[in-house]
Amino acid sequence: MRARAGEWWGGCLAAVVAVVAMARAGEPEPGKEPGKAPKNRGDWCEFLRDDPGLLYESKKNPVIQRFEVGGRFQYQAAYVAGKDVNGRHFHDTYDEFRRVRLETETEFLRFLTAEINVNLVDDRRFRDNYPYDLGWGYDTFDTLTLELDIDKALDLEVVDKLELTYGRMKVKMGAEAHQSSREILTIERSAISDRIGTEEGRPTGGVLSVGKGDWELALGAFSSEDDADALGGWNDGRFYYASLEWKPDKDLRFLYDHIVNSHSGRDAALGYAWAGSLSGIYESDRWGLMVNGVYGDNGGFDEGNIRPRRQGDFWGAVVMPWCWIVEDRLQMVVSFEYQGAEESEGIRLNSRYVRARHDDPLVDVDGGRGSRSRVWYAGLNYYLCGDRAKVMAGVSHTKLRARSGDVRAMSYLVALRSYF
Repeated sequence: MRARAGEWWGGCLAAVVAVVAMARAGEPEPGKEPGKAPKNRGDWCEFLRDDPGLLYESKKNPVIQRFEVGGRFQYQAAYVAGKDVNGRHFHDTYDEFRRVRLETETEFLRFLTAEINVNLVDDRRFRDNYPYDLGWGYDTFDTLTLELDIDKALDLEVVDKLELTYGRMKVKMGAEAHQSSREILTIERSAISDRIGTEEGRPTGGVLSVGKGDWELALGAFSSEDDADALGGWNDGRFYYASLEWKPDKDLRFLYDHIVNSHSGRDAALGYAWAGSLSGIYESDRWGLMVNGVYGDNGGFDEGNIRPRRQGDFWGAVVMPWCWIVEDRLQMVVSFEYQGAEESEGIRLNSRYVRARHDDPLVDVDGGRGSRSRVWYAGLNYYLCGDRAKVMAGVSHTKLRARSGDVRAMSYLVALRSYF
């Protein structure tokens, strides 16, 4: 199935490039005068900032107005040491190609935008389930969407924004999920953010976004099918999404996100029945603060596949302050995350790296599941070229109250993040 999807993707990309080439024939490149050589100052950072992936742009062309390609490369390594539920010591090292993506964005027919992002690596060497391999080449679609700018098409004056998007996309649940992986301040998002934001999958659905003044509302419906490489079907149920953003000041904004399953049991794509997230984010030139609270329901037993100890309500909070040590160059970030649940396995650590595969097969961390967890993180981010090229380093302490005992671990992480 992946081979066929990869061939389809390659054909689509080749077709788009061919159309762009034909449309571009006889037109000067954007930002250039005919017959004039471009400037080359030899500054790699300036090159990255200057949209090197923008291959075509023309407001006069009625078919294609803009075509851009991009790439994302994220690599990281970690050393983890701790004690499992039986008091057994463990220490492991990991390295991972976290994200490698090819991305395209095409604006066409004045009011439509197609976004196609493809994952080009599948690194499962750290996973706690077989196979433990590293695969390069087409893996899955990360994003496959078509957006209609209704406000622009109808020249509406009653709203500032009205857009309809359909396809395979990320669900923006929680403050950290509203931020791209290119821009997050910690090496990994918090476990509670991954839990409510379907970090391991990209469901298919439609979202209508409306903006007016300081307010923006998004309403969506998604398919629960979670095993498709590209677009999913609508035969496995659905869930509904709402997000409201209020920005009373240029430095301050508030977010409320909510997801609810179409039935009382746990949704297959989400892993829970419903959840709500309330966030406040303050960002100034020198420092910032993000606070996020989450409450949800794991779902009942009506699906027949949820163990009673993984049912019941769950909750969590993340507090993340940051500041610049050297302006636009060196940044310090601190994060505290708390999770709790009614049942003994109602919450779970994220997959990196305490609950990952350990060299010692006798190590038992109860699959990272428990009723309480606390994670402290402190890190430094060094920006070589803003978010387009940066090095991140951090240390975290994790404590999990599992069903069989407590798990404690220290993690030391480094990462390279780059994109164009």
